[in-house]
Order: sequence, then structure tokens, then C-alpha cells
Amino acid sequence: MPCKNNTQVMYFILEGLSKNSHAQAKLFLVFSLVYGTTLLGNSIIILLTRIDQELSTPMYYFLCNLSLLDISFISVTVPNMLFNIYTTNMSISYTGCFTQLYFFHFLGSSECFLLAIMSLDRYVAICQPLRYSHIMNTRVCLRMAIGCWISGILFSCSHTFLTLSLSFCSSNIINHYFCDIPPLLQVSSTDTHKNILEIFIFGGFVAGGCCLLILISYIFIILSILKISTTRGKSKAFSTCTSHLMVVCLFFGTILFMYLRPTSAYSLDNDKLFCVFYNVFTPMLNPIIYSFRNKEVKMAMKRLFIKLKGLS
Repeated sequence: MPCKNNTQVMYFILEGLSKNSHAQAKLFLVFSLVYGTTLLGNSIIILLTRIDQELSTPMYYFLCNLSLLDISFISVTVPNMLFNIYTTNMSISYTGCFTQLYFFHFLGSSECFLLAIMSLDRYVAICQPLRYSHIMNTRVCLRMAIGCWISGILFSCSHTFLTLSLSFCSSNIINHYFCDIPPLLQVSSTDTHKNILEIFIFGGFVAGGCCLLILISYIFIILSILKISTTRGKSKAFSTCTSHLMVVCLFFGTILFMYLRPTSAYSLDNDKLFCVFYNVFTPMLNPIIYSFRNKEVKMAMKRLFIKLKGLS
């Protein structure tokens, strides 16, 4: 039922990850370090892909977009959480809550699309090596990247507008550290079956569709690699895919668990921990995975350090 007598809430209270004051202090320190590491690591990746000519390929163009998404994705939630812990003011305005929800799903879904596009790039590179530069030209890569961002905007709009149709009269306390759809559904005073159905349909279409595209791409990639006669050739081909596969497993594993399961299996206390994993730790781990498992990125970092040392 809609709220009566203008009882619609004007703000929400975020319970955060812990109510214990000592735990809050530790969380502030940990998440500050994680956030700083994420900004530094992804900024280095963006800088390297923009200034190093050896990394001016479609693969690293998409990696640059991934790093930009990761910085934005973690910045939607963590700075606000750190501010809430520091000021002990856990409130967030109604407008701020839905703005956070919109950008969270916009950036998260854009990353889903981008990871799927990156798998297509690997497919063309390994299965169609002679036509790679022709197929994955600058114009195609730009259109693909823009398509990922636009698709994320459209997907997030559908989620946000449907959640905005809910009424919140009885409670404004959200058992989470940011505004997301499942905890908002828990405190809504209106029927949420339509919202739950929308999560399964649209969420399944995006996450499931991207996973299917990635799976099909890697089936063809593996079949092509197995046809390579030399062990060195197989090893080199696999090395260009392992970093991407690790990122995909980390990101999609928690996404699928979070949103594509029966409502009876929801536990907001446990869900908060899974959200921390893919919203906070995955953006921090992505540049580490690509840096330590990629010789070209490591060589680009060495060249950058040599240049900086020469300037000093």
C-alpha cells in the first residue's frame, strides 16, 4: 500500500558492516587501505595503457576501461561508508540512496558487458590471428566500449525506476553498508514481487547472457589452443587468457550468487560480505592480477620507472 499522510521516509539509516565501535575503527583502517590501493593500482594501469606504445592494442584499451570502471565502482560505496564511520552518522538521504543504487548497478552491469567484450577480443586474437587487426580496429573497439557504458545506463535505469516505485513507510533502517535493491526490498511497505521478478529477468539476461558469451568464446579458444603444435605456443596463448579468466570468475561468481537465487535463500548479513568481495576487493585485485601475470604490463611498468628515474 502507498504511504498515507506523507509518511514516506526522507532518509535511510545504513547499519553498515558492524555495530561494534572497535570493529568500526578496524574497518575504517582496512577499507581506507583497500580504497587507496585500488585507486593507485588502477590509475597505474590507466596511465600505462595511455602512454606506453607497446600497450596500444585492443586488449589494453579494454583493460584501461576496466580500470576506469573499477575506480568508479568502488568509489560509489566506499567513500560514503568511510565518511559514515568517521562521523558516526550512518544516514543517507532518499535522493542520495537512489543515486548510489543507480550508479552501483550502472557501473556493475557495464563491467559485466566489458568482461564479455574482452572475451570476444581474446577469441579473435587466438582464433582469428591474421584478421585480428582488421576486425578489432580502433573504431570497432571504441563502439564496443561505448556500447558497454550505454548498456549499463539502460540496465540500471530499469532497476532504479522500478525500485523508486516502492513505498517506504514502516522502516528506514537498511541492513547494509550501501543502498542496494535486496535490502531496500526488505524494508519496503509495498508488494515487491514485481521487483524480484525483474531482478531475475534482467539480471539473468545481463549476468547470464554475458557468462554464456564468455563460456562460448573460451570453448572456441581452448579448441584453437589445443590445435597449436608447440608447447611454447600453447603456453603463450593460455597466458593471454588466464588473467581475464581469473577476473571473470571473481566477479561473476559473486554476482550470480547474490542476485540469481531464490528469495528464501537471502541473508542480508551474509550478502553484505559477498558485496564487499565483488564491490571492494575485486576492483583492488584486478590490476594486481593483470600486473603480476602479464609480462607486457610488467615491462611497461619497468619502462615507466626508468623514465621517472631519468627525469629525477
